[in-house]
Amino acid sequence: MTDRHSREFGHLPVLAQEAVEALALKAGETYVDATMGGGGYTRMMLDHTDCQVIAFDRDPAATKAAEVWSHEYADRLHIVQRPFAEMATALAALDVAQVHGVVMDLGVSSLQLDEGARGFSFRHDGPLNMRMDQQSTLDATELLNKADEKDLADIFYIYGEEKKSRIAAREIVRVRQDNPISTTGQLRDILEHVLGPQGREKIHPATRIFQAIRIFVNDELGQLAKGLLAAERVLVDAGRLAVVTFHSLEDRVVKRFLAQRSALQQPGSRHMPDISLNSPKPTFSLLSRRPVTASDQEVQTNPRARSAKLRAALRTDAVAGDAGPDFLRSIGLPQPVFSTALRNWS
Repeated sequence: MTDRHSREFGHLPVLAQEAVEALALKAGETYVDATMGGGGYTRMMLDHTDCQVIAFDRDPAATKAAEVWSHEYADRLHIVQRPFAEMATALAALDVAQVHGVVMDLGVSSLQLDEGARGFSFRHDGPLNMRMDQQSTLDATELLNKADEKDLADIFYIYGEEKKSRIAAREIVRVRQDNPISTTGQLRDILEHVLGPQGREKIHPATRIFQAIRIFVNDELGQLAKGLLAAERVLVDAGRLAVVTFHSLEDRVVKRFLAQRSALQQPGSRHMPDISLNSPKPTFSLLSRRPVTASDQEVQTNPRARSAKLRAALRTDAVAGDAGPDFLRSIGLPQPVFSTALRNWS
């Protein structure tokens, strides 16, 4: 199964076997692939069991590409071109009240990375865009040429964890005064010049800043938070959630969300009241306290798997939790303060 999918899609979905196993698929049940991409997870699920899959992707290129293979699954597959943050609303429109499992394979897909015109990768020269659904009001070119130096530095530091964020922002502002930055090649060359050669970490000096721009332009962390809340609402009692992350920002949000939603209530003592009586009941039970990581063999065949982490949990029968005013901060979502101009653009 995995070899066939590797050949068909040109890449092997990371931790796919482990994620599918975490869902404990059963015939006749309905599952959501929240990040269809090239269809790797979706097809593995449909081939594994006689189940139904509702596959989401905000990228029209992904839903278009699925036309090549989706007919093989007839009425067992339904593709939805919407962000997974809108999962609950989209399922309701399909008259689907609840599902038995949700899987999320986060990050950018090979469909996006390999097409230079999309502007996601510094390895392929093309126009700076990076929008996944082409509906965002701000693309990468506008961001780099309009945002002030402080905003750019904050974006690079917060979403890319780039230590030299201020140096990079200062150079970008200097260069754009004479020549607008409009291609991935231009940006890559600027970053190579100002950040220096590839260091001991064995990643290209542009990696973190390209990541930061992509995350910001697509509001990826905000979408993730909404998607986790949506999954909590649509999962049946004993339904399963499996999430594969690829960098520390994503993993922190997923880890804290599941820790918060699965926290066991502590009983009171004879000196203190039992406050758990009035506390919300856990909505998830962790399947494992530690994330599943890729084997050495998978990393050798698929280097992208090196940073991947799979976290999975079982839905309880408790009512879905609220997202209060401090919810985003509590699950580790950055809360930067940007200039009024940048907030208006984005």
